[in-house]
Amino acid sequence: MKKNTPQETQVEELFTNPEPWERWENKLVIWSIIAAIISLFILGILINWLIL
Repeated sequence: MKKNTPQETQVEELFTNPEPWERWENKLVIWSIIAAIISLFILGILINWLIL
C-alpha cells in the first residue's frame, strides 16, 4: 500500500469536486453584485453632477 506524501494529498484535495454552495451563499453573492452595480451607477451620477 502506497503512502501519500503531504504534497500528493494537497494535489488530490485541489482537484476533487468542490462542495456545493449553500442557498444563503448564492443569495449573498447575487445581492452583493446588485449592490455593487447600483453603487457604481450612483457614483457615476455624483461624479458627473459634482465634478464634471
